[in-house]
Amino acid sequence: MTDNVGMPLLHRLTTRALSLTALSVALLPTVALAQSAAASPPPDPALLTEVVVTAQRRDEARWRVAASLSRLEPGITGVIDRTHAAEALNRIPGVLMQRGSGQESLLAIRSPVLTGAGACGAFLLLEDGMPLRPTGFCNVNQLFEANTSQAAAIEVLRGPGTGPYGANAVHGIVNVLSPDPGDLPGLRLGVTRGADEHLALQFAAAGESTAAYGLWRDEDGFRADSPVREWKANAVHQRRLGAGELRLRAAATQLDQETAGFIRGFDAYRDPVLRESNPNPEAFRDADSARVSGEWLSEPCDGCRDEVRGIVRHSRMAFLQHFLLGKPLERNGQDSIAFGAARARPLGARPIEWRLGVDAEYADTFLLEIQDGPTLEGSAFARAIRPAGRHYDYAVEVTGAALHGSLASTGEAAFQWRLSARLDETRYRYDNRMRDGNTAEDGTPCVPGPCLYSRPADRSDRFTDFTPRLELRHRLGERAMVYLTASDGFRPPEITELYRLQRNQSVADLDSERMSALEAGWRLVGGRYAVSFAAFTQRKRQVILRDANGFNVTGGRTRHAGLEYEFAWQPFERLRFDANGSYARHEYDFDAAIAGGETIVRGRDIDTAPRRLHAWSANWTPHPDWRATLEWRQVGAYFADAGNARRYPGHDVGTLRVAWQASPQWRASLEVENLADTLYADRADFAQGDWRYFPARQRSVFVNVVWQSE
Repeated sequence: MTDNVGMPLLHRLTTRALSLTALSVALLPTVALAQSAAASPPPDPALLTEVVVTAQRRDEARWRVAASLSRLEPGITGVIDRTHAAEALNRIPGVLMQRGSGQESLLAIRSPVLTGAGACGAFLLLEDGMPLRPTGFCNVNQLFEANTSQAAAIEVLRGPGTGPYGANAVHGIVNVLSPDPGDLPGLRLGVTRGADEHLALQFAAAGESTAAYGLWRDEDGFRADSPVREWKANAVHQRRLGAGELRLRAAATQLDQETAGFIRGFDAYRDPVLRESNPNPEAFRDADSARVSGEWLSEPCDGCRDEVRGIVRHSRMAFLQHFLLGKPLERNGQDSIAFGAARARPLGARPIEWRLGVDAEYADTFLLEIQDGPTLEGSAFARAIRPAGRHYDYAVEVTGAALHGSLASTGEAAFQWRLSARLDETRYRYDNRMRDGNTAEDGTPCVPGPCLYSRPADRSDRFTDFTPRLELRHRLGERAMVYLTASDGFRPPEITELYRLQRNQSVADLDSERMSALEAGWRLVGGRYAVSFAAFTQRKRQVILRDANGFNVTGGRTRHAGLEYEFAWQPFERLRFDANGSYARHEYDFDAAIAGGETIVRGRDIDTAPRRLHAWSANWTPHPDWRATLEWRQVGAYFADAGNARRYPGHDVGTLRVAWQASPQWRASLEVENLADTLYADRADFAQGDWRYFPARQRSVFVNVVWQSE
């Protein structure tokens, strides 16, 4: 099936909406018949009691949240993902995480798959509600700093979530939630063995109020010279403190990987030799991180809530930029601290709650880029403007402060509302540790010049952003609701966008990216089924884009519109079906001809933006000790360049999981990835005059054995 690029957007979205609505109406009688035919009584509707925390930093029944919020929990294998976070996140509607080499990745949430320095700034990545990185210093791969495999849950909020969280919650939020001590056994040990010499060891140990867990993974990689070794360790502690509950969390990670680069040539991912090759055996990524966080929560009266939270963060990373001519080495790091406090109270005797909070942050960051020898690739001109030596060497201090508040209706009335707003101020103080300008390190000009790498003089920058949000919801009986939200999201420019310039720049005159979004949704929960739909439209301005050839585009505008659905049906006690997906368009909303790069035309698809993303699964429990899950995912076709001249056809991929509870202490599971042994690309793009791919692993089998105390 192919998409008709010329079909009007509104007509296509309306057609999809009617089709999905018709599907849901058609399914409801089938569900009702299945309910009446089932021998066992219907189970409690899970979504009526399922609790999520990410939407407003507090526990709420998911089905009543006026936002698109999905929650992933450990499945039949006991972990959320086996080898990479993409295994989990790609089950969520509107989300696409493309795997790179090793633990690398690029993310899309109601967006194209974004690349470049600011790509990570469009998504806020949290651990227990607190950002993994400070404002302005994210990394597209930073989710490998969280232990997603052993998390209690991962929650994904689609659309702006700025109100309670601030910067970077533009397209969405990923929140990795740690287990409480009571969620873990006294002792658990596990081992996983699988394809490409994959070996993983997991442990968990818990007492009444304290627990520790972690993992160690080692694999050779399916491509040449691409081994990955990593470990992750976490500790949790919680207790009563005064009138509230104190939760302390600690996390540390270390990654050591030899990176495999793109393979080149049309359909190279189908070639049995090329797909396992590594054109960049010299590439690597080394990274470590550590965080300590705390949160104190108190509910001193009915409808009252006090919270104080803080986090201390450290990270260091070194990697060879094998994707650039000259292959310079980058080293970066940050040490930071963030603090927040909030109070919520009823507004007198009225059924209204007010909430007021403050946040503050300080970070000390640095970046060094250095090239060991002369550039040997590319044209004579390209080699001449890329000299050896230091390209950039700078430090940036980041300070941020925010005030946020909300008013919301309370009680059991069918109609509910919430109005919130946030005011953020972010400041950067930049210190260039090299010569200003775009010469070589020793001041020698490039001939012909100027040199590619440009360094601005010391400076300070300030960004002030105001973001409101309105939520309206109406309950239709006890198990259905409709909602409407209007919200804004923002991100200040990333530090590297401001201070790691190129030869045609002396100053980066950038403002915060901003996005305005409107969303309408409907949910219905029955005895054996749950269904939800959401329609959204988003417009983003002051966009800082990076095209396929690596050129920055500033002052851009994009628009995004789509439909998402989630459906769960349990016709019998031991059988459940789930389906979710999205149909969306992500388009340029401006025209630009980039010097040395591509031409952008209003109305064309943004590159790497599949219009169709779908996932289906069947869960079967033939015996209380046996469970099986069959999962199928579809990634639709997408354009690989801004000019929409070249297109990747998309792919379908399946996964089978089987688990056996041999005894109360022993559990074994089998996982088969890429069940049909499909040849596909995790990522495809067209740049520098050629196709580039990250090929996906073919059929792979993993076996896991776990022992835990009673």
